[in-house]
Amino acid sequence: QVHLVESGGGLVQAGGSLRLSCAVSGRTFSEYVVGWFRQAPGKEREFVAVISSGGGYKDYVDSVKGRFTISRDGAKNTVDLQMNSLKPEDTAVYYCAARQWALSTASRDFRSWGQGTQVTVSS
Repeated sequence: QVHLVESGGGLVQAGGSLRLSCAVSGRTFSEYVVGWFRQAPGKEREFVAVISSGGGYKDYVDSVKGRFTISRDGAKNTVDLQMNSLKPEDTAVYYCAARQWALSTASRDFRSWGQGTQVTVSS
């Protein structure tokens, strides 16, 4: 099992940008699919973005396509989420999660989770 730690959350005005980072440790980084999920108050956790173990495949929820970009750095063992043109509806706790090899966008398929980082977008 891997250990994940998120960073980079904060308060930003609508239209602004933030970059979240997920540091992955404990196992072979290149074996793991990493996803970003978010949970707003009173709502269920939802999929945001995922990147394959090799980095060649990426997927996003429709509401963030064209605004968010997921990337991974094998030298640093990190997966970043660049968030541009932020909207108040992006306000949530953002979590990164990892699973070995197989791609998925379902939170139930991911065994390892970070503690989350708060993103607040003011209007």
